[in-house]
Amino acid sequence: MSDPYAFDEYFTRGKEESLSPFLTKPSKKWAKNLPLKSSILSAFFLLLAFIFSFYLPPLSNLFIVCVFFLSGTPALIGTLEDLKNVEINIDLLMTLAAFLSVLIGSQMEGALLLVLFEFSAAMERAVMGKAKGALSNLRSLAPTFATVISENGNALQKSVKEITPGTSILIKAGEIVPLDGTVISGASFVNLIHLTGESVPVSKKTGDEVQAGSRNLDGTLTLTVTRSSESSTIAKLIELMNKAQEMKPKYERFFDKFVKRYSITIIGLSALFALLLPVFFSIPFVGHEGSIYRALAFLIAASPCALIIATPTAYLSSISSCAKKGILLKGGTTLDALASAKTMAFDKTGTLTTGKLTCTKVEIKINKDEISIQDATSIAASLEKHITHPMAEALSLFAKEQNIPLLDVLDFKAVSGYGVEGNVSFQGKDEHVFIGNEEYLFSKSNLFSTEEKKVLQQHLETLDHMVSILLIKNSVFFFHFLDSIRPGIKTLLSSLENLFHLKIVMLTGDHERSAKLVAEKLGIKNYFSKLRPENKLDIVSKLSKEMSLAMVGDGINDAPALARATVGISMGTIGSDTAVDASDIVLLRDELPLLEWLTHKARKTVSIVKQNISLSLFVILFATTPALLGLVPLFVAVLLHEGGTVIVGLNSLRLLKK
Repeated sequence: MSDPYAFDEYFTRGKEESLSPFLTKPSKKWAKNLPLKSSILSAFFLLLAFIFSFYLPPLSNLFIVCVFFLSGTPALIGTLEDLKNVEINIDLLMTLAAFLSVLIGSQMEGALLLVLFEFSAAMERAVMGKAKGALSNLRSLAPTFATVISENGNALQKSVKEITPGTSILIKAGEIVPLDGTVISGASFVNLIHLTGESVPVSKKTGDEVQAGSRNLDGTLTLTVTRSSESSTIAKLIELMNKAQEMKPKYERFFDKFVKRYSITIIGLSALFALLLPVFFSIPFVGHEGSIYRALAFLIAASPCALIIATPTAYLSSISSCAKKGILLKGGTTLDALASAKTMAFDKTGTLTTGKLTCTKVEIKINKDEISIQDATSIAASLEKHITHPMAEALSLFAKEQNIPLLDVLDFKAVSGYGVEGNVSFQGKDEHVFIGNEEYLFSKSNLFSTEEKKVLQQHLETLDHMVSILLIKNSVFFFHFLDSIRPGIKTLLSSLENLFHLKIVMLTGDHERSAKLVAEKLGIKNYFSKLRPENKLDIVSKLSKEMSLAMVGDGINDAPALARATVGISMGTIGSDTAVDASDIVLLRDELPLLEWLTHKARKTVSIVKQNISLSLFVILFATTPALLGLVPLFVAVLLHEGGTVIVGLNSLRLLKK
């Protein structure tokens, strides 16, 4: 069941109107993609009208009326609105051509114009509706209520909108942090994936800041709120998303300018021909040879049927082909953007890497008790088997692969924000052992000399990856973890560089040493590390201005950059809902090697679109001129016109091939 909404709150979430809780279930079904359903029904009526035109013309006319009602009504309303705003565009041209066709007995042609035009517009509306989901997911990331601790110590639920900075709130294990705050009591591990893109939990204790949207994993935290809901981390991400979407390039700008000028020119020429042909060529105004008939024939023949379907059919064919490969495209212009891309930027964690940790080695740092690596691994894995944690899972798998047996653990305890501890039977004695982070290690200062602590600290500072520290008696072992690189990534990046001459860039919230290590392994020359969402957005904005940029990411922190990039590509299965909604392309199966196939498909699509547009303009010129001069009857001009439409459609269908 969906969360309840206040009446005004629902609309601020930007969700599709058909999902409104204020509609009944039957109404929701009818409201979803209603324009698209209407255009398809109109096409069915048009087919019936054409069939019955040979047998029962009156019934055929009835179906034509149905087409004009379903597709013509919204077109007419839109045209009246355009006229009210003194705006002449292709909508006005198509509507005029369709309705004026009735005056010269070409209502079938007019109905076809309406069906094609409305179907194209409906598809565009359906695709654009997906863009509303990104901000909705960001808004729903943090809870709308928080547990407030009053001055007398009582806990009560309160709306985050009513909570002011300085208020104390309680965050239990497993809960999402609703507001930014500073820890005043408690310790725990939290997941900060929406800020850093890293899935590894981060230790939080008294004095540390915790951002809204973080998930509290184990302990209980009490925070003092530092920012209101309007200025929280989530609110900042929403602001970034808005900014990014406003800056997103308008790929159809050139086509919009062209069709506007084209519409004004055709409408003006039609009126001019109707008035001036009798003056210069001594022909009547009315009749089949009259100037009005010829002007209307010119207007109908010049209506860009082939031009209208030149791009949608090509894009729809490519979209269908991509869907069979598990690739979701949010609109045909996405292919234009990808085809024009000169740079491809990749997020590191979860994109170039799997996002899953692997225990790579065990290192002895201090071994006063002569403990073997196998025994240390057995103890560590025995402790970690009691919790769910990326490092714990990697360590358990490491012990299993080494066929190392596990020990019984007594008095197990999870020390929130530090690690885990317990008693194990080892070397004939019960020993208290611990595995966790360096802070707990250095809290046991009495176990090590000043020189030993200095050596340990220096070694930790040089590491370019994560470690978990095992403490047994007076001995210290380091378990090293790396995020494994995705199979086939290096080959893919090489192909993108060599086949398509793309510049490869890596963006990551990880530190410099870890970023450099991955970049060197993959042969990436350009990379940026220690990036927060705003940093990624700035870099992507800069690169997009210099040249067209494709951005590949998977985390919530990638969403603003994905929205700002010329084309955003997200990972569907492991990717966050926000990243998926903010992107233009979704790889549903997380198969990055498909990027090579997709880039080739995008460039081929653009090539066919250019062919279609050139052919459409040629057909329009070839059909209109003879009709205007009266050299061919209108039905011949229509056949030429529709023949071009068929050729354009067949050319587009070539893109259906995988």
